[in-house]
Amino acid sequence: MQYISDLGDLRNLFLTIQYDGRGFHGWQVQNNALTVQEVFQKALVRIVGGFRDLKGCSRTDSGVHANMYCISVKIAHPIPAERLVSALNSYLPDEVVCLECREVDSDFHARYDCKGKQYIYKIWNSPLRNPFLNGYALKYRYKLDEKMLNTAAQAYVGQHDFTSFCTADKREKGDFVRNVKRFSVEREGDLVTMTVEADGFLYNMVRIMVGTLLEISQGRLEPDSIEGILKKKDRAAAGPTAPACGLYLNKVFY
Repeated sequence: MQYISDLGDLRNLFLTIQYDGRGFHGWQVQNNALTVQEVFQKALVRIVGGFRDLKGCSRTDSGVHANMYCISVKIAHPIPAERLVSALNSYLPDEVVCLECREVDSDFHARYDCKGKQYIYKIWNSPLRNPFLNGYALKYRYKLDEKMLNTAAQAYVGQHDFTSFCTADKREKGDFVRNVKRFSVEREGDLVTMTVEADGFLYNMVRIMVGTLLEISQGRLEPDSIEGILKKKDRAAAGPTAPACGLYLNKVFY
């Protein structure tokens, strides 16, 4: 569903939202599934009547969460940016909240002007389930050696062709080279958090990186195998795609 404003001069707005992805089929509007973009657009139209060029900073898949998701959109309505935040939150479902809104240059684009992103992946590493993390972290009962995995993960850092760490479909064409600036594996009690920061990400890239580390943890792959997997440029060489529930878009850099 696309809404078009023809009310005159347009203002370009930059908005930051958070969302719980459990009940959504990702960000992008789909014909037969509820998405974050759909509920955001409906709330926006109820307030300002119409819009143009609504752009999200990234794709997120079903069940993936966002601590920081950025949107640019053009509207003609004169509502002050700070008032639009509270107005949107009056109409958005409880699973979505608008944190910030401000005016930006007319040519600003939430996706194309993005310089990088940071994702985190949460793993509840305990034989006992945590009911408060159901749907928000991967329950993983096998012992994880976070120090060993952190060392192994440093092979991801740098500029590489990540063909082996991408689910190939019509979304991905051409250049599979990305520059990973950071990958860390840290533990706090039974919660293990993997953090990865890069200039861009391919489809399912983070989840495959995590799944490959879990294969290393179980001894199915050697700790030093990531470099060789990268060189193969073959999805079959890497580990499985980790479940969506533990993945969060954490930060977006401009």
